[in-house]
Amino acid sequence: MRNRILHTVLVLIASVNMLQSQTIKEAKAEKEYDKFAYVDAIKTYERLFDKGYTSVDMLEKLGNAYYFNADFEKAAKWYGELFKLNQEVTPEYYYRYAQSLKAIKDYEKADLMMAKFEQKSGTDLRAKLASSQKDYLAEIKKNSGRYTIENAGINSEYSDYGSSFYNNKVIFASARDTSRIGGKKHSWTGESFTNLYAADRGEEGSLSSVDRFGKSLNSKFHESTPVFTKDGKTVYFTRNNYLSKKGKDKAGTTLLKIYRATLEGDNWKDITELPFDSNEYSVAHPALSTDERNLYFASDMPGTIGESDLYKVAINSDGSYGTPENLGNVINTEGRETFPMITRDNELYFASDGRPGLGGLDVFVSKEAKDGSFKDVLNVGEPLNSSKDDFAFLIDNSTRLGYVTSNRDGGEGSDDIYRFKETKKIEYVCEQLLSGIVTDKATGLPLSNTKVTLFDSQSKTQATTNTDDKGYYSLTVECGKYYYVRTEKEDYSTSEKSITIANTSGKTDLPFELERSICKVAIGDDLGKCFEIKMIYFDLDKSFIRKDAAYELAKILDVLEQHPTMELDIRSHTDCRQTAKYNMALSDRRAKSTIAWLVSKGIAQSRLTGRGYGESQLVNDCGCEPTNQSNCTEEQHQANRRSEFIITAL
Repeated sequence: MRNRILHTVLVLIASVNMLQSQTIKEAKAEKEYDKFAYVDAIKTYERLFDKGYTSVDMLEKLGNAYYFNADFEKAAKWYGELFKLNQEVTPEYYYRYAQSLKAIKDYEKADLMMAKFEQKSGTDLRAKLASSQKDYLAEIKKNSGRYTIENAGINSEYSDYGSSFYNNKVIFASARDTSRIGGKKHSWTGESFTNLYAADRGEEGSLSSVDRFGKSLNSKFHESTPVFTKDGKTVYFTRNNYLSKKGKDKAGTTLLKIYRATLEGDNWKDITELPFDSNEYSVAHPALSTDERNLYFASDMPGTIGESDLYKVAINSDGSYGTPENLGNVINTEGRETFPMITRDNELYFASDGRPGLGGLDVFVSKEAKDGSFKDVLNVGEPLNSSKDDFAFLIDNSTRLGYVTSNRDGGEGSDDIYRFKETKKIEYVCEQLLSGIVTDKATGLPLSNTKVTLFDSQSKTQATTNTDDKGYYSLTVECGKYYYVRTEKEDYSTSEKSITIANTSGKTDLPFELERSICKVAIGDDLGKCFEIKMIYFDLDKSFIRKDAAYELAKILDVLEQHPTMELDIRSHTDCRQTAKYNMALSDRRAKSTIAWLVSKGIAQSRLTGRGYGESQLVNDCGCEPTNQSNCTEEQHQANRRSEFIITAL
């Protein structure tokens, strides 16, 4: 009995010691996590999990540690364990789990998590994007296959990422430590801090001869993502908050800043931080516009929508800077937008995990309009994007050769640089050329300098142009959209047509025939042609005026009232069907009914003459005598059934 009691006491003591040890270890892991010491925290939490200890907070942090280190397979594992607890978590974890599942190509489950994220997240832009792009994989597939891609050939077993053109070299960041053995390691990754390196650029983008770059630019902390002015004398680059001493935020963390340096001889001098840098937020990954008047960058400064947003700031002619402008929610989401790059075609390439993609960070592109706005954001597709992190896109506009960083499977280090060639440019929006010729309806002649206006389905003006000397106009429109097109010219009646553009790129023809609003007539002209009156319709075998016929005759009545000296000879014609005698009598009754209607409206009988001509004045060869049968089409017979209002006096 005593031995059993002793054993029980020992077990209790052991249990207390284990719980105390557990508490100490959890506290240690918490502290390390908050300092972003992810590597050590992972080991601590995993050991706890293996011993049967678990909690929502612990699994969230385990998943996050791998997620932020771009190990999405393990992130998916731990987020999966988190959701097995079936306890309430913030919507963000549905999103991160979905992104991690995409990285391991479990798209079906990822879509399910995104649907739950959308349900729980309310107004989050990422949810709206996912909801509006249910067929995002089809869209990505449409943009895929435009690149050939291969390892750049200069990667190490460590992290190599980001790149920039500098003369005939490519400058990139690397965690390889070529200066000494046993250099200082970074607690996030367990690797050396990154420095800048240069590689010679050869044919087809091949890289070789790696060496340290810009000795004075490199410090004992991180340097990365440089961008150079065209003359090669100024560089903007990213570095941890460090000049003569290390700077920290209120929580004691050293964040990122953009620095500027100038080249004097062979040395980079005057390293200064930019005026919108801060100890309290990160500013990183600079990119220059082609005219070098704007600097683009990523930051989590106040006003940021997500974890990091893209901004631009004006570089003034005196070397000062404007106020940073957030690029807005067309570009930025509640996720991470980072690593911007601007081409000379004003294409903004950037990495994001806030948009429907293949997993992790994907490369996206949007074209900047002349007013600085952005419209459509497109995923550049496979193989440039993968199920892992893909970022730091760089391209030479003239050769279409470039580089991208990825931690995809098959690489040599945690991040590797790949070279690519773009074989086909991306189509930002499916567009068509809407065009046509505007002519005079009566003469068929082209009408130059006719105003043509394009309206959207909400009747908002989209574009305006004028026809050329051949009556031709053209407008660029989006596929699948509904538009109104209006044509206007002095002395002509305005004409408007609606059209739905096909869902494929190409060309749509939309001609216009304009009627003169002022019809010039002379004795012998048919007044009906001014109003395109081809026929005064009567019911079968009848001769009284129908309601639709009265509408057409009202046009003739108005002209006669405006011109009291005008006189008309009204002529009614039939086609050849029925007997000639019957047609003559019927047409005569109809001509007389027409005259009677005008007289009843106040037109003097003396101003009107008329009779029926039956089938005696056919305008084509569609005669039927003596059989009353003809092989002519209904359209040909229709041409013979007509009403004429011949002017006999003015």
